[in-house]
Amino acid sequence: MLRRPTQSFSELEPLVEGIFEEVRLGGDPVIKKYTARFDAVQLDTLLVSGEEIREASLLVPEALKQAILLAKGNIEKFHAAQRTPRVTTETMPGVWCWQEKRPIQKVGLYIPGGTAPLFSTVLMLAVPAQLAGCGEIILCTPPDLQGRVDPTILYVAALCGVTKIFKVGGIQAIAGMALGTQSIPKVYKIFGPGNQYVTVAKPMATKYGLDIVLPARSSARLVAAVHYAYPA
Repeated sequence: MLRRPTQSFSELEPLVEGIFEEVRLGGDPVIKKYTARFDAVQLDTLLVSGEEIREASLLVPEALKQAILLAKGNIEKFHAAQRTPRVTTETMPGVWCWQEKRPIQKVGLYIPGGTAPLFSTVLMLAVPAQLAGCGEIILCTPPDLQGRVDPTILYVAALCGVTKIFKVGGIQAIAGMALGTQSIPKVYKIFGPGNQYVTVAKPMATKYGLDIVLPARSSARLVAAVHYAYPA
């Protein structure tokens, strides 16, 4: 009962490596095959349509929209403060060193779905990407059993200017963004958390020349509150 349900990296690596190789050779059909196997849904197209994005906006409660706008504003203020001009210094006569920040041309964002779609992760990843000036932002997130993406994820993505959203999750999503397929563009760096399969898939992507952020780790939080605190 106390055993953690996670598998080790070595146990998952052969599966991940096999899917990467299949995606490299087969592209979209392989993505769809594994989406049917792991997410139990058959998809005709991987790309979320403009109509689906517009419909999603109507399904998000107004109170939630206002909360999202407030969070987006706070995130923008924080990350805008990190934009700095080029810094140059002469460390010794004739030796100049400098620091400058340039945007990554194409980035991939992985947004977990399932029972708790992390639309907050869209804000935390897409807002900095927009502020940095990334030319192309690709977003992958798993579909539900009806082949649809959580409406709040779509609403937030559109709010942040992300229009290339794919109904793909898990290993196949990371492989698709790392290698490129007929539908999914190849990116230069992948951001975002995921389950144990995604966590193993991201280091695998580095074997194909892709950059990744540090693997997501488990986290814990303790909230201390007085007896009259309102748990909103």
